[in-house]
Amino acid sequence: MADLFAVDDIPEDAPRPLPDRLRPQSLGEVVGQDHIVGKDGPLRKMVDGGHLSSLILWGPPGCGKTTLARILSKHTDLHFEQLSAIFSGVQDLRRVFEGAKIRRQKGQGTLLFVDEIHRFNKSQQDAFLPVMEDGTITLIGATTENPSFELNAALLSRGQVFVLKRLDDEALEKLLARAEKEAGRKLPLDEQARSTMKAMADGDGRYVLSMAEQVLGQGEKLDTEGLLKLIQRRAPLYDKGDEAHFNLISAFHKSLRASDVDGALYWMARMLAGGEDPAYILRRMTCVASEDISNADPQALPLVIAAWQAYERLGLPEGELAMAQACTYLACAPKSNASYMALKAAKRAAQETGSLMPPRHAMNAPTKLMKSEGYGKGYEYDHDAPDGFSGQSYFPEDMGRQEFYKPVERGFEREIKKRLEYWAKLRAEKS
Repeated sequence: MADLFAVDDIPEDAPRPLPDRLRPQSLGEVVGQDHIVGKDGPLRKMVDGGHLSSLILWGPPGCGKTTLARILSKHTDLHFEQLSAIFSGVQDLRRVFEGAKIRRQKGQGTLLFVDEIHRFNKSQQDAFLPVMEDGTITLIGATTENPSFELNAALLSRGQVFVLKRLDDEALEKLLARAEKEAGRKLPLDEQARSTMKAMADGDGRYVLSMAEQVLGQGEKLDTEGLLKLIQRRAPLYDKGDEAHFNLISAFHKSLRASDVDGALYWMARMLAGGEDPAYILRRMTCVASEDISNADPQALPLVIAAWQAYERLGLPEGELAMAQACTYLACAPKSNASYMALKAAKRAAQETGSLMPPRHAMNAPTKLMKSEGYGKGYEYDHDAPDGFSGQSYFPEDMGRQEFYKPVERGFEREIKKRLEYWAKLRAEKS
């Protein structure tokens, strides 16, 4: 399979997009990644030391992964090969490996750059192991997905992972300045429109330069409204199957737990804008109602369920109002994980105590045999007690009483705690 990224046959004077024309040619020109290519960055030290080992570049689109691979290829005498896992298969890998083995016999190594390496399945990833281990190839893999989840542990153990960051406002501004220098004029944008364009880029350097190229083709100065008419706002970087899905739902849950109502609303809005299934968000809110609020506000759980039902009846966009109501209620509710911790403690005790029988007074005696064995003997009907509380223990006789549920001094659990303390006092008196 021919290299899809080869440019040898393209005339030098052929039109090239602005992002390609401004592609950095040295580590010093790379923006936004000083933590790895700066003066004391590990990748910089690796290059300066003259030894390039296999590595994985992990970062969002447009942060410079492919650019870094091309720059690194110039700092080594290794033969450079490039593949995209999207368009390549076993035959392509076999061709590259065979060529690398021939070159190795002649004393030259091979630097193989694989874009979107997470697209290769497990067996294809395994194919890299022997040729990496014996030095036939030095691998540079690029991925937008978390390598911990998408790449084999054996593959990761044979190379370093470098995390690239989404470009911040300062880095995007440097790219826009380069675009203006290339064009020989300023972008026809007012200050607010310029800020809007950087926000629309969402940390993607390639995208901000593509937008700049469109804007530079305009004659008149644009405000924010004019910019949005010219450039279609792209969908947020959000895939319901990738890491962003789990990162955002985690931030949402933790915002609710921390009573950060505005943060929770923001992350919920981000997920909805990204096309997340509202039922997934509502499921998480239901979890929060039991795990993080529980009896501190017993109305939290039925309110979320009601919001879920309202959403199903209303649909979009009105259904999102019910979600917002549930979100703000949960964030502002008093918090307690006492039920959650009590369940964990009870489950641990259940595992440790095996098959202990309930006390005899706690068991029914539907047959004569069971009654003769003492089933139900000594049972005291709580409603017959003057205070409606018999004080009998319902733990196994060989286990003794345990305390799992410890209500907090917040919300309704403050009242529950008073009840438990009152019952403990009566139990002590009766015993």
